[in-house]
Amino acid sequence: MDKRWVIKKRGEKSLVEQLAKDLKVDETCSRPEDIKAYEIIANLLVQRGITNYDDAKKFFRPNLKDLHDPFLLNDMEEAIERIIIAIKGGEKILVYGDYDVDGTSAVALVYSYLELFYSEVDFYIPDRYSEGYGISYQGIDWAYENGFKLIIALDCGIKAINQVNYAQEKGIDFIIGDHHLPGEELPKACAILNPKREDSTYPYKELSGCGIGFKLIHALNIRKGLPFEKLIPYLDLVAISIAADIVPITGENRVLAFYGLRVINKQPRPGLEAILKYSKVLHVEETDTHKLYFNRQLTISDLVFLVGPRINAAGRIESGKNSVELLICKKLEDAEKIAEQINVNNEQRRKLDNEATEQALNMVATLQEYKNSKSTVVFQEDWNKGVIGIVASRLIEKCYKPTIVFTKSNDLITGSARSVKDFDIYAAIESCSHLLEHFGGHKFAAGLSMKEENLNEFKSLFEKMVEENIRDEQSIPEIEIDETVSLSDISPKLFRILKQFAPFGPENHIPIFQSQGVVDTGNARPVGTNHLKMSAIHLDVRHLPFPCIGFGLSDYYRDICKGEPFDICFQIDENEWNGRTSLQLNLKDIKIYK
Repeated sequence: MDKRWVIKKRGEKSLVEQLAKDLKVDETCSRPEDIKAYEIIANLLVQRGITNYDDAKKFFRPNLKDLHDPFLLNDMEEAIERIIIAIKGGEKILVYGDYDVDGTSAVALVYSYLELFYSEVDFYIPDRYSEGYGISYQGIDWAYENGFKLIIALDCGIKAINQVNYAQEKGIDFIIGDHHLPGEELPKACAILNPKREDSTYPYKELSGCGIGFKLIHALNIRKGLPFEKLIPYLDLVAISIAADIVPITGENRVLAFYGLRVINKQPRPGLEAILKYSKVLHVEETDTHKLYFNRQLTISDLVFLVGPRINAAGRIESGKNSVELLICKKLEDAEKIAEQINVNNEQRRKLDNEATEQALNMVATLQEYKNSKSTVVFQEDWNKGVIGIVASRLIEKCYKPTIVFTKSNDLITGSARSVKDFDIYAAIESCSHLLEHFGGHKFAAGLSMKEENLNEFKSLFEKMVEENIRDEQSIPEIEIDETVSLSDISPKLFRILKQFAPFGPENHIPIFQSQGVVDTGNARPVGTNHLKMSAIHLDVRHLPFPCIGFGLSDYYRDICKGEPFDICFQIDENEWNGRTSLQLNLKDIKIYK
């Protein structure tokens, strides 16, 4: 599929020049490639809104002291007072959360902290199939039948107006810690911790659900007079939630993710160690000292692709409760038993989502209604509800259109929606709300349910809304390029500083560069199934060739072998071979001159 290359606007020249000057820690640095490295770094920082030395220092050296006071969150005082009243009165507290990674990690965090000093606490994860997303009446009934007086809801509840009212009738209070967009009316809870409230005075808006949970235990920790160091072991769960929920890695999230990764890389909790044994990055030396060895430092990407899917798999296939049990395990042998079952769940999930994806792609390829459509809406009643979000993402990769995948769930059909860059799929769904029973989400992802008889009308209206509002360029995948560079500008110093931009994620992606007019040195060859290896050089500039790997780019092999110049966009990477490490360009796309 063709891609659009979009070059980011360069930072204001005077800001870039001053910041480059301020960043040069070694005044003897005079080599052209080193001077250029600081210019490139300064521009990348200004593009990210970092325009002075002090802000750059905070960016490169995240500090836990820069976290905001948790009591700046609206209703935090009320939340802590209600928890203290519950503890003093011996009331049973239920920690309730969604079945995805963010929800289960938030529940594990708050539950395990409370459990340290209070025994009358338990947790609840709703069943994806019988209860659905968010706070359920079934969950409230369970809490009532088991004598709970306070529910702390995490990563859900901001729109649960009727459910909270129902709980009040049964004598149950709610504290809601959510990061999703509120509706016009807020539930009548004791406290609502959500930085996206219209009246919020909190300085940072993009915390994950688990991040809200961390703020809650931070405030409780302060109230109990305990040092912050007591909270550091919980930061691994916050980092996992930040990665899996794809929230911006800026501000507080950057600090939380940075230190959470440090905890994971130094001493992962038993549940994480058990999960990571199924990856290729962790090895364990089974000795009396039980030493862990990582092949490399784990990154946010590893949490997204190695940890997140396995934690999610429990809720997709069996029960999200298993994920919480895994994350709160104190003994490795207990964690390994749960992780083994979760790994089986993950294999089942892969099988189910591969089958459903193949069937959905076949529909799109063969049915006339999809030939010229601006959206993709597919339905099959026997698809597993736990994988339809994954299938929607797969369809985006292949077709690149706003997509909704539906399946049958009880008496309704339930859908998972995913969008393309900058198209607000939530708004498109909201315009069809009169046909829906439930919906929720945000600009790029949403969930919804409706009666089956409304599906055809919904598809027609949704397609009309997309067609009227999507721009032509939004139908072509985009590669956003940070800067145009010559290959001779790329140096070990540049790469060393680029590595300090990590942790990478939304709003702080790994920088992508463009180089124009390069040629292959004659070493190009296809490798693997559809990958490309080559060496790039500028004919008119003296520099060593750069080895390149292009995953999925083997179709360009014949064109680049012609000896004619072409453009490349890439990330700068490292390649380790036979104990030697060297710079390598990870190609994202190639543009052949017509």
